[in-house]
Amino acid sequence: MKAKMGESVQLQTRRNKAAKSTLTWYLFLLPTLLGIACFILYPVFESFRLSFYRSNGTIETWIGLGNYQRVLGSSAFWNAVYNTFYIAFFQLLLAIPAGFVLACMINRIKRFQSMFKVLFFLPNVTSIVAAAMIFMFVLQPEVGLINHFLDMFGLPTSPWLSDPSTSKAGVILLAVWHWLGFVIIICLANLQAISPELYEAAEIDGASSLQQWLLITIPNMAGTFAFLFIMGWISGLQRFQEVFVLGGPGGSPSRSLQTMVALIYERGFGGFEFGIASAITVLLFLIILAFTVLNLKLTRLKL
Repeated sequence: MKAKMGESVQLQTRRNKAAKSTLTWYLFLLPTLLGIACFILYPVFESFRLSFYRSNGTIETWIGLGNYQRVLGSSAFWNAVYNTFYIAFFQLLLAIPAGFVLACMINRIKRFQSMFKVLFFLPNVTSIVAAAMIFMFVLQPEVGLINHFLDMFGLPTSPWLSDPSTSKAGVILLAVWHWLGFVIIICLANLQAISPELYEAAEIDGASSLQQWLLITIPNMAGTFAFLFIMGWISGLQRFQEVFVLGGPGGSPSRSLQTMVALIYERGFGGFEFGIASAITVLLFLIILAFTVLNLKLTRLKL
């Protein structure tokens, strides 16, 4: 009897220690959980709530779906949607193939591989605001570096950021330059994870280097391409800093650089139309969610 009581006391003691240990870990997590609740969850729910009100930050009036009707009937909103998708699409179209090819070239180099990784990744760790300010000078029509090189080779120069027809091309150049290093590093990681035995077997069977690249390398990179595509769309749909630096919240010239997030900023903090800004935010969230689910379905990845 005493032995059973002793075992029961020991078991209860172990349980108490385990409970205290668990509580300690939850206490360590508490500041992070509070931060998530205050700075992520609360703003999300507040934006959704405000999207049904006409609000200037102090006075609120319930209008139901009125904000959504105004937004969807606004040419400025559809122009911002077009600009956002246009820049994001061409950034992905240029950066992913270029990054993959460069990653393949770097992967074949035996010496100085780490140096090339660092050189290509440096733009990615540069502040996008600083990079945009640099590109303001690089894309200057008269004294800009790009036009200077174009003129040296007898090619036609471009007004870049001062003309609505070419301004988005300037932002795409900046976006590709800034994101290319990330694509290279991700592709390199997957390239180096492909089993060398596959290439050895293909070489024994008489496959050329091009055939190995087409039939082994590219198929094994499918998951990486899907990841980069999804991440590129998500970040591209949230584009703000660079277009704000280059064109302001209005996306000058002629709103050709105004993205959806820049429109949210303009309506919310410029026009104090917080209900309209919240409605655009909810629509942007739904677009990002839809694209994410669609991309995952198309690439047959599980959520």
